[in-house]
Amino acid sequence: MPFELLKNDPFSRARRGRLVTHHGIVETPIFMPVGTQATVKATTPDELCSLGAQIILGNTYHLFLRPGMDVIKHFGGLHRFMSWNRAILTDSGGFQVFSLAKLRRITEEGVHFNNHIDGSPCFLSPEIAMEIQATLGSDVAMVFDECAPYPCEKEYAAASLERTLRWAQRCRNWIAGQSNENRPLLFGIVQGATYRELREKSARALVEMEFDGYAIGGVSVGEPESEMMRAIEFSEPFLPAERPRYAMGLGTPAQIVEMVARGVDLFDCVLPTRLARNGTAFTDLGTINLKNNPYRLDERPIEEECACATCRTFTRGYIRHLVKAEEILGLRLITIHNLHFYLNLMHRIRASLDDGSFPAFRERFVANYVRHSAGN
Repeated sequence: MPFELLKNDPFSRARRGRLVTHHGIVETPIFMPVGTQATVKATTPDELCSLGAQIILGNTYHLFLRPGMDVIKHFGGLHRFMSWNRAILTDSGGFQVFSLAKLRRITEEGVHFNNHIDGSPCFLSPEIAMEIQATLGSDVAMVFDECAPYPCEKEYAAASLERTLRWAQRCRNWIAGQSNENRPLLFGIVQGATYRELREKSARALVEMEFDGYAIGGVSVGEPESEMMRAIEFSEPFLPAERPRYAMGLGTPAQIVEMVARGVDLFDCVLPTRLARNGTAFTDLGTINLKNNPYRLDERPIEEECACATCRTFTRGYIRHLVKAEEILGLRLITIHNLHFYLNLMHRIRASLDDGSFPAFRERFVANYVRHSAGN
């Protein structure tokens, strides 16, 4: 079994686990920095390792378009191409097809679309998505799915789900035909929009197909936080305890803590790097925008007692200057801090699960983060 469940929190559905991949062990709960185009923006692989990243995310859609599979094959896979020797999870590209493609036409066979770069016609099917992820050398591959929009009529969500389940079986069949030596772990994706019965149906059907893990998709697509949490709660009870659970594209630090409490093991989100490029840094007391004038003469680090390289060396005032002057170093320093914050948050969560203090940690962290965020 690729996943070992080490401990359950008796006061919530939080779990402590260990995922075994071809490129090492991943301790869960874990956050995966997003490396959509074979890079986690503004960081090097060595920096990611020093920050404690155990696994990163790549994307089938983007890498399929650029640099293309001929380049990836030439370099012997994504790990060698980007000089990253730890685990990689790849999104199947389904979300990007439905959110970025200029034009698209869904058929039973797959999706015909015009890509967002130059508008040229492309086609992705479950089998092609699996082939691309195999070429990338993914440690964890995702099934090809349709991510229904929000809001979404129940009739459309139900039809989309049925097709997505048929696509999931085709992905499962393709993987079953590959040799075990380099076969990635394959995760099914629970869909069903905001509808409880559809989420349950999706989860149960995927479990019958016996995937290595299960993702909860169709979240963080514009719905309010309450609906996001309900999507997790509608899905998680029907997923097997002995397999890892992954909430796709989520979320804020407080949301991650709450989703850990709801039984989720893996997370990815662009917020740490995206907000860094806008001058925004994460702290235990919410976010701060370093572009703001009050930080001009601030001699403190971004966060007191933070052990990241940015906070050990530089002041808020200096970083504000860099951001205002549009110096690349400014966004790099905030990115390093933000990734450290997220990865260290997961370390703190794991430590609290190990010593039995997760309920107290959850209450304290979420209360402080939400209260101060509301006041910003």
